Amino acid sequence: MKKIFLLFLLPTYAILFLSGCTANLTDPEISFEPPVYVEQMPSREDEKDYTSTGSIFGQGDNPLFSDHKAMHVNDIVRVVISENAKSTTTGSRQLSENDTTNLGGGVFSSAGGNPAVNSKVGLLNGVANVGFTSTTNNAFKGQGSATKDASFVTTVSARIVKVLQNGNYYITGKREILVDDQKQIIQISGVIRPYDIDQYNKIDSAQMSDAKILYKTQGDVDRATKQGWGTKIIQAVWPF
Repeated sequence: MKKIFLLFLLPTYAILFLSGCTANLTDPEISFEPPVYVEQMPSREDEKDYTSTGSIFGQGDNPLFSDHKAMHVNDIVRVVISENAKSTTTGSRQLSENDTTNLGGGVFSSAGGNPAVNSKVGLLNGVANVGFTSTTNNAFKGQGSATKDASFVTTVSARIVKVLQNGNYYITGKREILVDDQKQIIQISGVIRPYDIDQYNKIDSAQMSDAKILYKTQGDVDRATKQGWGTKIIQAVWPF
């Protein structure tokens, strides 16, 4: 019997152990794979049907009089990342409940003067006249608050990877900075409209659809501020 019980418990503990490890040991990550609709939508075909091939203003990819905005695949566009997140949340809840219950079995009485009947009625009252009283008091009070104020400002150059059929651009860019053995990585991707690119070939990150922004550091400081994998395992499986 004990062997069967142990065989039942071992798989259960194994599942809980593995699920705890996968839930708490992995660091948050961002996948920079293009959205599904970007993959499904065909690329826009370049149309080179010029009405006036001899114009002095120029034709083609680099006309003489035109702004220098990103328009084609592999063109560069500057993305100004300006993200501000502010939130304040306060919650309070209080519950109270009082419940009192009184139950009685009732009393039997005899209408006649028969001593035998009176005796039986007395026996019934001794059994039936049982009372029950209960009192319940419940109280709950909870209160919580959270405040967040974060900002991140920088500029990253991104490359047009695909010109969608509707004219929008799918862009991606990455910048790595190494200073004093501390590496900073900034990576972005998303879909933008060509109309949102200004005359200086810049666009704000708030105008990106499906925007993904990654900022992380690598080095001694980053390793010193992280828990070791042994501590993470203990915290993941420790039930108390």
